[in-house]
Amino acid sequence: MNKFFATRKRPILFSVVFLIIGFILAFSYRTLGKEAKQEQISSAALVAEEAYREDLIEQQERNRELSDEIGIKQEEIQAYERSFLTQEEDHAHLVEEAKDLRLLLGVVPAKGQGIRVTLMDADYDPIVQNPNDYIVHESHIFKVMNELKIAGAQGISINGQRIKENSYIKCTGPVIMIDGKTFPAPFVIEAVGEMDILHESLHLKGGVIDRLLLDNIVVTTEQIKNLHLSAVGEEASM
Repeated sequence: MNKFFATRKRPILFSVVFLIIGFILAFSYRTLGKEAKQEQISSAALVAEEAYREDLIEQQERNRELSDEIGIKQEEIQAYERSFLTQEEDHAHLVEEAKDLRLLLGVVPAKGQGIRVTLMDADYDPIVQNPNDYIVHESHIFKVMNELKIAGAQGISINGQRIKENSYIKCTGPVIMIDGKTFPAPFVIEAVGEMDILHESLHLKGGVIDRLLLDNIVVTTEQIKNLHLSAVGEEASM
């Protein structure tokens, strides 16, 4: 009887053993499969990460190259802007010089504040005194004109006659000739410019006015806020 039961228990035991072994194998296979799969995923992730890193390095290098190119272009633009500003300043300077030259030559009217200087012969007795010592000469007029030019006068006229750079002025007795035209005393010299500066330059101690007074010339000055000097050739039509 015992032998019979022992014989029947063996197949059951073997079945249990095989079942356990199968379970272990299946579990091991599944575990190994997961680990292999995880290794594959990790390997693929590493490959992808390496590819991303290489792309990032390449993009960073390209960005540096573009940044360098932008820096060079910006320097070129700044150089062009500086050159343009210089040319613009030179152009503006040339325009101002041309304007000053036109005013100096008298080819355009001169307008603005300025000064009026009147020179008159002094009273004298022709019997006992030399009349030449009491009348206005061209030298007196030139002294006033030169001082006004130094002080920045932009335009000058005498008795309404616009003075050019090469104007001819000659004293003939009690009258003066300016570019072939005759003008009697008093001689009114008008100049457009900063009236305070023009006035002060003439009234410096020991300056033009003091020297004219020593030469017995009657001098009066007047500051004008709105002065107009005609251009050369326009005087006759005024």
